[in-house]
Amino acid sequence: MRLGLVGYGDGGRHYHAPFIEAADGLDLAGVVTRDPQRRAQLAREYPGVPVYDSQRSLLETGVDVVTITTPPGTRGELVLEAVAAGVHVVADKPFAPTAAAGRELAEAARSAGVVLTVYQNRRWDADIRTLRATLGRLGDLQRVESRFDLDQPGLLETGPHGGLLRDMGSHLVDQMLWLLGPVVAVHAALDWTDSPDGRTDSAFDVSLAHGSGVRSRVSSTKLNRLDDRELRAYGTAGTYVCHSTDVQAQASLAGRRPADLGEAWGYEPEDAWGSLHTAGGVVPVPSERGAYQDYYTGLAAALRGEGPVPVPVDEAIRTLEVLDAARTSATEGRVVPLQDGT
Repeated sequence: MRLGLVGYGDGGRHYHAPFIEAADGLDLAGVVTRDPQRRAQLAREYPGVPVYDSQRSLLETGVDVVTITTPPGTRGELVLEAVAAGVHVVADKPFAPTAAAGRELAEAARSAGVVLTVYQNRRWDADIRTLRATLGRLGDLQRVESRFDLDQPGLLETGPHGGLLRDMGSHLVDQMLWLLGPVVAVHAALDWTDSPDGRTDSAFDVSLAHGSGVRSRVSSTKLNRLDDRELRAYGTAGTYVCHSTDVQAQASLAGRRPADLGEAWGYEPEDAWGSLHTAGGVVPVPSERGAYQDYYTGLAAALRGEGPVPVPVDEAIRTLEVLDAARTSATEGRVVPLQDGT
């Protein structure tokens, strides 16, 4: 499969290109960027990969699928352009500002007979994979807490399509839906900051009631000068706790690539392993492997008709429905129910 990458900023450079390169069944057929500095970076990091000024120019080369990782406000138009050309699409999260807008994009893809999927890559994080593998040791699961604080004031996305709830919230909510199933009620609080683009949410604390009876809570900030990742899962037989290093992101940002490290890629170091607390004591839990490239390998297989789409667009829409409910909850100060557990 020939894949074109639209955008070579931090997202395209660090969270897509290295994992497209490492995936089975895909070739990086071209990159869209007009920025001279990013073009120079691409030439150094992926010599020989063609570069284009526009997605339209890339589409004219006959690619099978495009990954769109441009700023959030531009994604919808680019998705529609690719879909109209009969090309499959990977949209970075959030792929739409609201669930209603997401449904419109999904319908356009269905009408065109192409696949639209969303890059919820953090389902392939080492820590969440380790937690999922450990759930069976906790007895009856009662609640899960996920906190991801980042000291990144300069990277807060602003404007009408920005905000941390849509950014990191897309990841953390998606993880809880993937882990625990549909949500029936949402309660949320947001912190706000003023920016030249307007008022923007800079932190969130969202509580979710799942149809299974399990509760979860997700939170994040970018402005409070704290870098820390914590997962806790409480069950009748014990508790699992971990403070991970976000190992894949840190490795990629440091210039390491999964294609070079092979099977050694994606494991948390031993001093960042989680721990299981039970009546028998406390034991370390070795890291499962994190592998964002597995998303792309699964996508290539799905497009060949050999498996399911890694993140169906309807699942991404359910995440947007929860984010919409969280914004309503924070604005109106109430619990927002979701019909049919969606």
